Amino acid sequence: MILPIVGYGDPVLRKVCDDISKDYPNLKEFIANMYETMYNAYGVGLAAPQVGETIRLFVIDTEPFSDSEDLTKEEQNQLKGFKQTFINAKMLKEEGEEWAFNEGCLSIPDVREDVYRQERIALEYYDENFNKKTEVFDGLIARVIQHEYDHIEGILFTDLIASLKKTLIKKKLQNIMDGKARPDYRMRFCNKKGR
Repeated sequence: MILPIVGYGDPVLRKVCDDISKDYPNLKEFIANMYETMYNAYGVGLAAPQVGETIRLFVIDTEPFSDSEDLTKEEQNQLKGFKQTFINAKMLKEEGEEWAFNEGCLSIPDVREDVYRQERIALEYYDENFNKKTEVFDGLIARVIQHEYDHIEGILFTDLIASLKKTLIKKKLQNIMDGKARPDYRMRFCNKKGR
């Protein structure tokens, strides 16, 4: 089932999310719905708060990035096979040089800005079968994970950009809150009349 994606300004996007247990109601169905919602919106990642749930869960499939001609063959192959569910994720370490990448977000349609993030992370999490894992990720996969991890911490990519850039996108952000954005996927806006 395709779920509506919560738009910028909704308080749920600012909540630090809660851990869940493997008995969480309808977990498998919820994860399937998140993937379906993400694919419907042509995203590469989606976090539970983006569909209104304040739980520490996000899904990633970097396949769409694997077509980029700016990447090496090795990077393309790494992205092509990466699809993963992250539950109760805990960032253990972020390291390496910071590098810029033009990020966007399904909750903030039509806004893209360069965000600086470190190149390598160590993460502890549970997969969809509640197997505990500790892994190191780098490059674009690390960046997508960092972006989605921020969501479960109540942080948006717009929090990480320079003050001047924030000023320049202020009107776009207000339009999203007011329901004036027109993405080609279902959204729930916080200030839209008749909600």
